[in-house]
Amino acid sequence: MMHDPISDCLTRLRNAARARKQTLVIPSSRIKRSILDILQREGFINEYSEQQEGPGSVFHVTMRYTPNGGPVLHGIRRVSRPGRRVYRGATDLEPVLNGLGYAIVSTSRGLVTDAEARAQNVGGEVLCEVW
Repeated sequence: MMHDPISDCLTRLRNAARARKQTLVIPSSRIKRSILDILQREGFINEYSEQQEGPGSVFHVTMRYTPNGGPVLHGIRRVSRPGRRVYRGATDLEPVLNGLGYAIVSTSRGLVTDAEARAQNVGGEVLCEVW
């Protein structure tokens, strides 16, 4: 039984990048779709597609690598967990690695990056950090 599906998704992405896998499979959900949308928009993954498999559906994610074969996704870390939720206001959202990474924030306007949350002047739950 999986207690934290978001952590599972992030771990699969991290492991695939470290193992230099081209594709990976992640069980689908709306929040994972939003996370993958942000990762694709910011250039950490190439693409993803949703496909029916058995009773549910899954995402097939294509990882992105640099021309010399290194992963574009260097690190990904879960910040807010089921046992310890982390909320930040718009003014309290600090850049990840001095602006080299992104935080994914769950706001009243959906999932956005930390830069978008500051621009829209909204705070929320900091789900993870990506660099």
